[in-house]
Amino acid sequence: MSPERFLSAALKEWNVAVNALEAGETAVLVRKGGIRERGGRFGVDFNPVLLYPTFEHQKPDWLKPEYRDSVEPVPSGWHPDRVRVGSWAEITDLFSWETSRAETVADALSNFIIWNRTFLGDRLNWKPQKPLHILLLRSYKLLDPVEIPYRDAYGGCRSWIELETAVSIARSSPVLNADEYGELGDRLRDTIRSVSGD
Repeated sequence: MSPERFLSAALKEWNVAVNALEAGETAVLVRKGGIRERGGRFGVDFNPVLLYPTFEHQKPDWLKPEYRDSVEPVPSGWHPDRVRVGSWAEITDLFSWETSRAETVADALSNFIIWNRTFLGDRLNWKPQKPLHILLLRSYKLLDPVEIPYRDAYGGCRSWIELETAVSIARSSPVLNADEYGELGDRLRDTIRSVSGD
C-alpha cells in the first residue's frame, strides 16, 4: 500500500473500466492524450491516484460484447450529482507504442483490455502522429467507498484532476495479490516486446 493515507489526485476513466479494474477483470488502460493534457501530450501527472469514474463518452460499440450491456449512453455534458470513488491505483508501468496498425494492437492487447478493435482503431487514427499509451495499474478497493459532489472543475476531456477533498486510502485491499499482478505484468511486457517492432 502507498505510504500516503490520503489522496486527492485522480485519474478519470470510463465507469465501466473502473468497475473492471475493481473486479480484477483488467489492469490495463489505453490512452492517446492531447485534449487538455499538459503540453498536449499524455503523461503520468500523479501516482498513486484515485480512480474517478466518468460516464459521458462511454460507447457500447467500443467495448467487448460482455461489457456492452453495462453501459447506458448519456447526453453530452451529463454527469451524476455525486460520484462514487471506490478505488485507487499505483501506475506501475507506462508503455508508449508507436504504430498505425490497429489489428496488431488489438491482437496483442485483446486478453488484457475491455475494449474492441473499433475503439483501438479510433484511438490510433486520432492524432496518428502521437503514440498510444498503455498503462498497467495495480488497483486497490476502498473498504469504505465515498461519494463526492461533482464539480465543474472535474469535467472536460482531461485525464488528471485534483479533488477538493482528499480521500482516505488507509482501509483498502489490493484487487490482485502480488503474485497475480506480477504474472500479469510479465505477460503484458512480453506481449508488447514481441510486437513492438511492427
